[in-house]
Order: sequence, then C-alpha cells, then structure tokens
Amino acid sequence: MSQPRSGAVVALAIFALVGAIFAAVSTADFVAFLDRQVHSVTCSFVPGLGAADTTGTSGCHAVLMSPYSAVFRASTWGGIPISLAALSVFAFLLFRAADLLIRRVAGDPDETRFLVAATLLPVLVSAVYLTIAVLRIGSLCKLCVGIYVASLGVFISAIVAHRGAARTAPRRSVPWGAYAVAFVEGVVFVAVPVLLYLALKPAYTSAMANCGDLIHPEDRYGVRVKLGGPAGGVPAIEVIDPLCPACKGFSERLAASGLGARLDPEIVLFPLDKECNWMVSESLHPGSCAVSEAVLCAGPQARDVLEWAFANQDKLREAGKDTKRVYDLIRQRFPELGGCLGRPAVKARLNRSLRWVVANSLPVQTPQLFVRGQKVCEEDTDLGLDFVLARLLDRPQPGGGAGR
Repeated sequence: MSQPRSGAVVALAIFALVGAIFAAVSTADFVAFLDRQVHSVTCSFVPGLGAADTTGTSGCHAVLMSPYSAVFRASTWGGIPISLAALSVFAFLLFRAADLLIRRVAGDPDETRFLVAATLLPVLVSAVYLTIAVLRIGSLCKLCVGIYVASLGVFISAIVAHRGAARTAPRRSVPWGAYAVAFVEGVVFVAVPVLLYLALKPAYTSAMANCGDLIHPEDRYGVRVKLGGPAGGVPAIEVIDPLCPACKGFSERLAASGLGARLDPEIVLFPLDKECNWMVSESLHPGSCAVSEAVLCAGPQARDVLEWAFANQDKLREAGKDTKRVYDLIRQRFPELGGCLGRPAVKARLNRSLRWVVANSLPVQTPQLFVRGQKVCEEDTDLGLDFVLARLLDRPQPGGGAGR
C-alpha cells in the first residue's frame, strides 16, 4: 500500500541539495589548486554571489590550506578532499529522498529508519570538523558552515520523517537485506567520484620536485637557529618570518603530517618587515624584526618563542606599528630576553641572516623549506607537502651528504 508524501522527506531533499552545492563549490576550489598555481577561494554563504578571496587571508583559505581539508595526502599529491566525500554523501541522500518520494513510500518506517542512520554520518563528521575549525585552525569557512547547517538539516528532517512514519506503522522485522543493498549504493556513490578524481587529477612528476639546491649551505656566521630535532633526523632548513600567516600554516601542516618528527630542523629568520629588511619597501608583517630578534636571543628556547609568536600573530602584527610595543609584549612573556632585545649584537646577527638569504639567491618570500639542501617547491608547501616531503625523506642520499 502506497504511503503519502512526507514533507519531512521533501525538506531532507532540499537540505541535501544545498549541502551538495556547498560541497561542490568547496571541491572545485580545492581542485583548482592542483595545478600548483595561486587561485582565489570562494568564501560566501551564498556561493556565486559573494566576493572571492584573492588575498589568502579568509577563513575559507585557512581551512582549505589546513592539514584537515584532505585525507591520504602522503599517498597521492594533494590528497583526497573531504568536501568530495561530502558531495557524494549529500548526492546519495538526495537520491534516496527522491526515490522515496517517487515511489510514494516516504511514510514507510523501514525506509525512514535507514535515512536516520545515513544522515548520522554527515552530522557527526560536521561536528568533528566544526570542533577542529574552532579549536585547531581558529577560523571558520563560510562554505563549511553551509555544509554543517545542511548536515544538521538532513539529520533533523530524517528524524521527523521517521517519527511520523513509526507512529502509524505496525511492528515488523527489520529488512536487513534491503539495508545492505542501500549501504552498498551509498559506498558506490562515494567510491565512483573518488576514483574519477584520482584518475583525472593532474599527475605529479619527479621533474616537478626539482626546484634547486642551496648555493651556499654552510653557516659560517652562525645565523641558523636549531629547533631541537631527533638524533639522526634528516637535516632541514626552514626560511621563515615568525609573523607570516603562511609560515604558521606551513608549521601546522608539517606537524599534522607527522613527517616533521623525522626532520632535524634549523630556521633562518627572514622577517618581511622594512624595520630591518632592506629588501622590502613595505612591512608585510610589521613587528617581525623584533620577534625575530627574540627568537635569536632565546637560544635553546627558540621553539617556545616561535610557537608563542605563531599563536599571537594578529596581536603582534597590530602592535608592530610601534616596535617598542612589540618589545614590551615579548618582555612580558619572556622577561629573561629583555637584556638581549634591541642590542647591536642581535641586530647584527639578524642582518647576517638576511645576507645568508641573499647569498643563496632566495626569493623574497616565506616560508621556504630545504631538505638535505634541496628546496621543496613553493607550490608544494601547501596541499602537496605530505606527498612531496615523504618522498624526499625516503630518497637515499648519495655519499650521506647532509646539505649543512
């Protein structure tokens, strides 16, 4: 006997369609970066109508470039975007809802019970990713918020539909066979787009990883700062600006990848602040000269100062309009550095750090990473970091050279 159409199932279909649209736009943004170029990012609650982010400063860009936007990054260049799986799940829910409405079985409790179970996946994943966005990334993506709302919408709609159906239906055995078939359908809905993505996305060749070596890897003036890596770790040099958002993001991706634990890192400070850097006409990150001095002054505690700077970048850049204010903030947190900050000796060492950059003909940008003296291409320090770095670390080094 046919069942009447359910308004809750119609609502579920609408939420699923909205979720699919947001996930599709997010996936398109991710895929655009696979050509290893810079692109704008959609950042709007109404995709297609809002302004795109071309500066890389929005929450949408921060989430896209975070280590949590994709999985299997070490297995395939760029990884598989989470938004692609979200698109597939919403498409499946839309298909199920439309099927129930077309067959006029939207009031069947067996059908709606499966809908409740199926909508649990997106709502639970959304809860996890919302927590990550707030606690780990510190930014919210508008497209992601749209997906979170759609996930909650399909879940509530499924519950309402099932409660309405269960009130009028007689008790009967659970149709496990039908549920198994529906589950396989869901797996196919996810697997096919993922396989197509892997087959069609740009290939990564070994030639792409060749971005040059350090011309003068030696550190005759002692400008590099050791961060305390594991014994026997692979030698690595990071060229960073402590108030550079991209450097913070890079550091987070490196830590999340687990590959950072295999490195014995040193940093070369390259503040993009005209206060001390004659290579820039405008301060991209005001206050970074003073913070760089603090890192140099800290010695064995350099990592603590660097992590503090990353965690307080906005506050420090705002204070950077007045170097004295930055010094005051540093002294409040690290009073033991007060006697070193601003002294001619540390300023001279920072100047030599800039000259090390010039001697190696490095571009005026941060971050830059060198592993055993070989540069990781700038295009591979975001989405492709895990894939490229894993291969660099596993590559045998002729003669045991360390690139130091």
